[in-house]
Amino acid sequence: MVAPEWYRFHTSVRSGDVPSLTNGKGKIMMKVAGLFLAAVAAHSAWAAPDTFTLKNGDSVVFYGDSITDLRDYTTIIETFVATRYPHLDASFVNSGWGGDTVNGGGGGPIDTRIKRDIFPYRPNIVTIMLGMNDGGYKAETESNDQKYFSGYKHIVSSIHQELPQARIFAIEPSPYDDVTRPPAFPISGDIQYNEVMRSFGKWIAANASELNVEPIDGNTNFVKALKKANELDPQTAKQILSDHIHPSFGGSLILAESILKAWQARPVVSEVVLEASKDKAKLKSSQFATVSNLSSGTGLSWTQLDESLPLPFQQWIDMWGGGASVSLAIKSSDVTTALNQQILKVHGMPGGTYSLRIDGTSVGAFNNDQLAEGINLAVLKTPATEQAMKVFQLAKSHEEIHNDRWRHIDVPLADYNFAQAAPASTALDQLDDAIAKKMREVAAPAPHKFELLPITDTQPSPAPGK
Repeated sequence: MVAPEWYRFHTSVRSGDVPSLTNGKGKIMMKVAGLFLAAVAAHSAWAAPDTFTLKNGDSVVFYGDSITDLRDYTTIIETFVATRYPHLDASFVNSGWGGDTVNGGGGGPIDTRIKRDIFPYRPNIVTIMLGMNDGGYKAETESNDQKYFSGYKHIVSSIHQELPQARIFAIEPSPYDDVTRPPAFPISGDIQYNEVMRSFGKWIAANASELNVEPIDGNTNFVKALKKANELDPQTAKQILSDHIHPSFGGSLILAESILKAWQARPVVSEVVLEASKDKAKLKSSQFATVSNLSSGTGLSWTQLDESLPLPFQQWIDMWGGGASVSLAIKSSDVTTALNQQILKVHGMPGGTYSLRIDGTSVGAFNNDQLAEGINLAVLKTPATEQAMKVFQLAKSHEEIHNDRWRHIDVPLADYNFAQAAPASTALDQLDDAIAKKMREVAAPAPHKFELLPITDTQPSPAPGK
């Protein structure tokens, strides 16, 4: 049986509901200063650039049901690749279709789907995430399991036969939320439906070698984060999977993390360690960054050029469709440690509180102990995260334009032979290519002037933007 189209997108939270990381004056609140203290990963844990799964020229197709069709976790992944590896030229196609099972769905039978929506792009990386609809939203049965297993094998064997060079990453289904509240429609009865998802995932993991796929657990860490979120803020935790099924943007960030970790993505944007001195400040070490024009006096100043950009966490919290659930998802998971470390440490600053300014704008206030322990610039609103947000917006446009062409022209109008259809598709593809090129341009890091200035009652630190 083909599952119904439970295609209810997550409830968006307007930025007015956001629990900001800043106070009304724009200065970082000391009571949440711990959020900015970095627990720097050991150097041995950092994935070197050449260990990342994606290489220049790679083509990626994300295949799945409505969770993929949301175009959130896929856009986050594309944004990460563009910002963390700005010189890596890879292409991405989202071929998710709401309501799909391993046997197809609203987009046609499975053979139609994979021949139309995977093969033409000649990908060498394919991700598959299916299962939510395959369980039928009821207790696990032998019949449903057999349908899922045989259908999944058919998809994988078809891809291997047509695209023998392709690596297939089989994502074990993301969770049905029975953590933050009891099951609801379309579940009937007191069924722990996520156990069905876990069973599908266990089968994928157990048969990965035989199938010649690389499994990615999209469930375990997600559930762990849900449980922690439910402890911290039970009401907001419900928004992470607002309808139990479809991840909000915060949930999609947790899912994207699982995939990027499996791809051995580099967690560190940069790390800079400085030694302050009245006579002469010193650069003690730097990773993935170049420091110049270092000088000391009343405070400390330098120019820093990182090799990549951080993910725009604060902007994602503030955006429409972001909100409190994004903030809670970040706090409840290890996504910051896994994906978004931009570390600044400054030893030897005299006792006191300092304004950290980047390009003349205050991004936060920190005391000398915090600076020595280390702060994570990636969780602040900085020129680099503003730049990364522009990359994200372009990635979103890329996915939406492809979806418009595919779902509104190519598929529904295929039988009508409109003379305008082919030129319209071609024009959208050309715009899509231009956006991809612009993304790489916008993702190029730029040098920034950093200053650490003591905050006194006679020279207060200016509010951000001043």
